[in-house]
Amino acid sequence: MTEVQIASEGRAWVFGDNIDTDLIAPGVHMKLSPPELAAHCLEAVNPRFAAEVQPGDILFAGKGFGIGSSREHAAVSLKLLGIGAIVATSFARIFWRNAVNVGLPALTSGEQIYVENGDRVALDIVTGELVNLTTDRVFRLESLPQHLVPIVAAGGLLPYLKAQQPWRR
Repeated sequence: MTEVQIASEGRAWVFGDNIDTDLIAPGVHMKLSPPELAAHCLEAVNPRFAAEVQPGDILFAGKGFGIGSSREHAAVSLKLLGIGAIVATSFARIFWRNAVNVGLPALTSGEQIYVENGDRVALDIVTGELVNLTTDRVFRLESLPQHLVPIVAAGGLLPYLKAQQPWRR
């Protein structure tokens, strides 16, 4: 297998514990198209988030990120907004797998991460190295399991599977 280097660099967006899928992809907007739904992502927690997030920005959260319903729309909304990765103390299992399936890296950390909203950060999902470029502090995260790196690198499970079966493209 070829070595894959996947990194993201951008601004930090910091949220707390128990950010559920209804906050990420509000149920009241579920009939909208995916890009329209993404425009409402996390609006109840930070009304500026969807309008101001930039490609490569990294979302930080506490424990229980993605709890609630198993709607894939939550991970899709974050991916459509350009979030480069999510770092949390813990994830709801189904959300974590949905994130991987859409090509959105989701990593956990057992140590305290010192990052504030707007800090410049860089993350290598293969090694699990997170650098707060604003403060020059380096943190070690649990890296993405190696067998899932090619899925994220391909942009998600479906693109990965299509690449594995060239006769079905």
